Amino acid sequence: MPRIAAFRTVGTDRYGVVQDGGIVDLTPEFGARFATLQQVVEAGALEEVIAAAEGRAPDYRADEVEFLIPMAAPEKLICIGVNFPDRNAEYKDGQAAPPYPSMFIRFPRSFTGHGQPLIRPPESSQLDYEGEVAIVIGKAGRRIAKEDAYDHIAALTLCNEGTIRDWVRHAKFNVTQGKNWDRSGAMGPWLVPFREAAQLDDIELTTRVNGEIRQKDRTGRMIFDFRYIVNYVSTFTTLAPGDVIVCGTPTGAGARFDPPIWLQPGDVIEVEAEGIGLLRNSVADEPTC
Repeated sequence: MPRIAAFRTVGTDRYGVVQDGGIVDLTPEFGARFATLQQVVEAGALEEVIAAAEGRAPDYRADEVEFLIPMAAPEKLICIGVNFPDRNAEYKDGQAAPPYPSMFIRFPRSFTGHGQPLIRPPESSQLDYEGEVAIVIGKAGRRIAKEDAYDHIAALTLCNEGTIRDWVRHAKFNVTQGKNWDRSGAMGPWLVPFREAAQLDDIELTTRVNGEIRQKDRTGRMIFDFRYIVNYVSTFTTLAPGDVIVCGTPTGAGARFDPPIWLQPGDVIEVEAEGIGLLRNSVADEPTC
């Protein structure tokens, strides 16, 4: 399956297809029409741009570029919470499954790209990980029927929905302030075009910390599947091309250990899903001077 990434090299933001251990830079060919990868998606031109890389040698090695988050400025970046049965069981409230999904908003600035460190702020040591699959909307819609939902998905990517745990508990009814610290999470490494249901319906999702498996489940076990998520979200808001929906994490985050295991500088977190790829990030403390 082809992969297309947003990246930076020599101080310039670009995009291209990842193949043969490198990146075919498509910015010279398409940049006048689409300045960013997000604009490619918004224009419905993802397959056209990807096809242009066929048979071409890479312009850059992967280690010569800085990977960026694929969607730099989506109109909406929505996250779904408590969406796996074992994750729901962590709450010990006796509820077999919630009737509707929990949701919250994240800002693009709260994410960094593949290969970049997650940033632990000086205000808290409780930086945690959450491995998730994210869908990117390619076709606008309101009140989208479940049977039509997949027609509105352009691409897939991965997310480490990094969280400052004590700050999600500061308020009674929201988690916003614990979910939006600058560069506390990651997204990428690339977009994989969505072409068939098998890419989402039952794929394995795994999170490792320093090589140790911490989270592992299959999307076929999600409480709210991808079709329902698109249907539900589009009921109250119009989904626009380039919107990102992060679709939930399995059990096994650091907060659930006894005692909790928070991420430390130098840790390496890998989020991997079948057919999408592997998102890898380290951890670093935010400079205080």
